[in-house]
Amino acid sequence: MNTMELIAPCHFGLEAVLKREIDDLGYDISEVRDGRVTFIGDAEAIARINIWSRTAERVLIKIGSFFAYSFEDLYQGTKALAWEEYIPRDGRFWVTKAASVDSKLFSPSDIQSVMKKAMVDRLKDIYHTNWFEEDGKDYPVRVFIHKDEVTVALDTTGESLHKRGYRKLTAKAPIAENLAAALIMLTPWKSDRILVDPFCGSGTFPIEAALMAAGIAPGLKRKFRACDWEHIVPKDIWKDAYEEARESVSMPSDVDIQGYDIDESVIASARDNAALAGVSELIHFQKRDVKDLSHHGKYGFIITNPPYGERLMKDEEISSLYTTFGERIKLLDTWSVYMITSYAGAEAAMGRKADKNRKLYNGMIQTRFYSFMGPKPPKRADRDRA
Repeated sequence: MNTMELIAPCHFGLEAVLKREIDDLGYDISEVRDGRVTFIGDAEAIARINIWSRTAERVLIKIGSFFAYSFEDLYQGTKALAWEEYIPRDGRFWVTKAASVDSKLFSPSDIQSVMKKAMVDRLKDIYHTNWFEEDGKDYPVRVFIHKDEVTVALDTTGESLHKRGYRKLTAKAPIAENLAAALIMLTPWKSDRILVDPFCGSGTFPIEAALMAAGIAPGLKRKFRACDWEHIVPKDIWKDAYEEARESVSMPSDVDIQGYDIDESVIASARDNAALAGVSELIHFQKRDVKDLSHHGKYGFIITNPPYGERLMKDEEISSLYTTFGERIKLLDTWSVYMITSYAGAEAAMGRKADKNRKLYNGMIQTRFYSFMGPKPPKRADRDRA
């Protein structure tokens, strides 16, 4: 099967997580840049990464790249690309997004207009027509321009991969599903260890953890743009990829994943979301204030997204909340705590310096992912004897 370059964008700061995920799925990485990973794959890779990636934003087919210092360069470079290999005569095509950094061309609307004209002119010559009805399947194009280098790609995904389909109801300022999954993957948590989110909101962290524990592919219950592109990804490839994902599901019997929130209506929403995701039996949701945070188990994990300034709380309320959180986790002295927040005073309020912190972006908000490491648990045999 023919191979091609594929591009998977992701949250800035999480490229290494996505790289490891693509590598684990069996594909060779060709380049890692800020916010995206490029790899070599075939039609099967398009289907499998869309269905299986927990951390990518989408999967793009790289059409080509060139340098453009003027709109004439952009036009000629775009026109030179082999669009006819991807877009049929009746295809509906447009530049859905243009992003430019440190480049002479920076107006998204002008970039989109020039590239559309170049694509039309190329396909007019190929298909020997002066008019396209564009009443067929959709072929959205995305372009990145960085230091005058233009990268042009076709979007196989459609709606972003973070939209798993289970989160019909959300709390205020929910964390994106793929960001939550990536943060879990940054920790040593495994499904045989306790996981608690004391600020669970709509349940994203517990649900993403439960999907991992059960081996449920995040895209198993949704469709993708390229499902309609039979000349690029045949139907039997999609069928096999979905079948592989269904056969990989294995519901564990001994998982301990819990989510708490102070708002009963939010907990009800989290339960509904977990049911839609097919993992409600793996998660215990409970209305509980952070001041009552406790657990009888040892060597557990807290992975959470507590409220911070951009989430409609006053400074004094935030400080008090983090102080209470710090007091409670001191009682869980064998536990490891992982927390994403933009609150600069988090460590001071909690009375504890993080062992590690990583700069990340949650949407447009700059945040830190703090790691407070607990002791390593004894080996399984020693735990069983104890």
